[in-house]
Amino acid sequence: MARKTEEEKTEDQAAIFAVLGDPTRLRLVKLLYSQHDPDALCVNALAAILGVTQSAVSQHLRILKAIGLVKGERRGYRIHYFINRESLERCRRLALEALSIGRPAQDKEDEGL
Repeated sequence: MARKTEEEKTEDQAAIFAVLGDPTRLRLVKLLYSQHDPDALCVNALAAILGVTQSAVSQHLRILKAIGLVKGERRGYRIHYFINRESLERCRRLALEALSIGRPAQDKEDEGL
């Protein structure tokens, strides 16, 4: 797999910040992160916990799924959602790298970047 150019990486970083810049989506990510696979939640439960409509939750989940942060699994008639931990780690690394601009190379090496 080819390495991404700096421009592509910057676009990925901007997408992460744009997606997580919405307070409801950020709350949704935090909520799903605290769940574990057998405890995945459906749209109805997420809407009730967050105090927003089911359609709002569905739209936020669609955006989170588009960047790979959330995965869904059909269980009976409903789809239950959970965080994609590998994708979350990739997003965390990209965000840390974006926020490390101007720091000495040694600091970045110490963090494993």
